[in-house]
Amino acid sequence: MPVFAKDIEVTKAASPITIDGVASEAAWQQAEWLPMTELMVGDMPTPEDFSGRYKLLWDNEQLYLMAEIVDDVLWDNHPDPTDKYWDDDCLEIFIDADASGGNHLTSYNAFAYHIALDGNVLDIGPDKGEEQNYVILNDHAKSRWTRSDKAPFAITWEVSIKIFPDTFTEAKPGEPLALSAEQVIGFMLAYCDNDGSVEREHFVGSHAVEAVNGSKNLGYIDASVFGKIVLKP
Repeated sequence: MPVFAKDIEVTKAASPITIDGVASEAAWQQAEWLPMTELMVGDMPTPEDFSGRYKLLWDNEQLYLMAEIVDDVLWDNHPDPTDKYWDDDCLEIFIDADASGGNHLTSYNAFAYHIALDGNVLDIGPDKGEEQNYVILNDHAKSRWTRSDKAPFAITWEVSIKIFPDTFTEAKPGEPLALSAEQVIGFMLAYCDNDGSVEREHFVGSHAVEAVNGSKNLGYIDASVFGKIVLKP
């Protein structure tokens, strides 16, 4: 059976959320800050190199994420959105619609949405022959970020996420789920940080992951390492 972290209760937004990277809506004041302090790749960066925290809200149509990120160097070295997107700075949002856990590396049993600095949304889909199938899923999530002009120059990143079930396919995507109180969703958040290296230097997330064969970078493979969120009225 999957082993999950303590459930996170997510409050329903009392007013509409506009995805503009400003997060000025009163609804965001309802939500508590949650930390991003769990290292999964590399060594732990200094707070100036990377630090992050986040909030969650929901309505009947979408889950909403607001992340506050401090990152001293923003790096996006791959203009092709499907090329090594995990080695550029990006926000990674893990979603398992029915919180069932299990392998999702080449299926849509769960999603590992990589939100690039340019707004593209990427995940790995079912293999096509011998090639890894990197899929652009821009209709699943909408994002916008802004950066403060005052030290430590924090980024405010807002994202709305439609929750698709594991019946999703590229050929027949179907409709996202309607959300309701007491619904339970598998969830984890992480940030890929690179200051100019060939590969990302740090990967820091919201949930502790127990290493398997020395690796904690398991979220893109196994939804059993996600936490769970519970939607509350």
